[in-house]
Amino acid sequence: MAQKPSIPKGTRDFSPSEVAKRNYIFSTIKQVFETYGFQPIETPSFENSETLMGKYGEEGDRLIFKILNSGDYLSKVEDKLLVAKDSVKVTSKISEKALRYDLTVPFARYVVQHQNEIGFPFKRYQMQPVWRADRPQKGRFREFFQCDADVVGSKSLWQEIEFVQLYDAVFSKLKLTGTIIKLNNRKILAGIAEIIGAKDKLIDFTVALDKLDKIGAEGVSKEMLEKGISEQAIEKVKHLFNFNGSNQDKLNQLQALLTESKEGTNGVDDLRFVVDAIEKFGLESAKLVIDVTLARGLNYYTGAIYEVSAPEGVNMGSIGGGGRYDDLTGIFGLNDMSGVGISFGLDRIYLVLEELNLFKSLELPKPKVLFINFGDAEAAFCMKALVELRKNNIKSELYPDSAKLKKQMNYANKREIPYVVMVGSSEIENNTYTLKNMQSGEQEDCDLKELIRITAQL
Repeated sequence: MAQKPSIPKGTRDFSPSEVAKRNYIFSTIKQVFETYGFQPIETPSFENSETLMGKYGEEGDRLIFKILNSGDYLSKVEDKLLVAKDSVKVTSKISEKALRYDLTVPFARYVVQHQNEIGFPFKRYQMQPVWRADRPQKGRFREFFQCDADVVGSKSLWQEIEFVQLYDAVFSKLKLTGTIIKLNNRKILAGIAEIIGAKDKLIDFTVALDKLDKIGAEGVSKEMLEKGISEQAIEKVKHLFNFNGSNQDKLNQLQALLTESKEGTNGVDDLRFVVDAIEKFGLESAKLVIDVTLARGLNYYTGAIYEVSAPEGVNMGSIGGGGRYDDLTGIFGLNDMSGVGISFGLDRIYLVLEELNLFKSLELPKPKVLFINFGDAEAAFCMKALVELRKNNIKSELYPDSAKLKKQMNYANKREIPYVVMVGSSEIENNTYTLKNMQSGEQEDCDLKELIRITAQL
């Protein structure tokens, strides 16, 4: 017996109703992106390995899906490498390409490659799938969509304010009230690392700190110790694990804490500018919260860091995130090109809307008119009408087989098609069509012009 087919773990099939719901989210995000002046681009699903590797930190590199070279990919690998089982060196010999891990690094590559065609500042949005060799669990997939918006070529903090407003606008349109937009600044984290004497351990410090909500204070402390950060340094920063008060209270506390760090003070000033503006202009449904433990663990962030949480009571990880990167394009040879961007996690947003029953009633694509098939002669007559209806943007189809009438009517009912058209020998002779309203059951004979008029009204 043939083995039942399956799909890889962490991937999914989507039914017509699921696709309709996903498209609703896509179209909402796209509408807001374009309202804010962003332009669409797309990049390949896979990149050269050197484009991706080394851009996401050690943990990120391990999650990148590598693509085997075509042909006899082991022929270039020396026997001693195979015997030594050095996976890093072997991988570089057998794989030159990889599936993209996110959309930001490919975007930086795009900017450098097309810099002479782009007007700066450049505002782009991109909605495409990404892949991560992660352990699948609720809300975490190996293949998922990201919806990104970035601006490169400007260091203005006004753009950072607009991204907070953009998050709020999208979630308001999706009726997802109570989302929490967490905000921090990488300069503040660098300042904290500096004053506790762990400046040389900044990456280890931020990677561990970013796991606070997953492994707790004890787990973070343990990981920091394992990375060589002293107990004294950890003791100095422990109070940040429970940093309470209003945004202004937190800013004042950080200002006092970081007086000896120029970089940290600059981070507080940047954060204050954004917070003050948002308090002045207000948000429709989201809440802005300073979270000094927010690090996001990605090496390329240099300023603002965003992360969006679902409303209280929904057990879901972040549904959005992003930040500022002052010289990401520098890794590809284009220096001093500051950028800032955010991302929406479409798949997690879908799960949240589903859990909260927030999907509005969505109709699946369906024809307005179904032409019943009584045979080849009748089908040919119907096809002439179909051509005209479709020219008038009236969704219509011909049942493909000359099946029993009951079966064709059941098909129309199941798909909730509002009208069926029946054509027999008398209709062909009189050049008319019998139109049946499936809801009322009423039937009428009409010519093609009248058929178009009636069905176009739906």
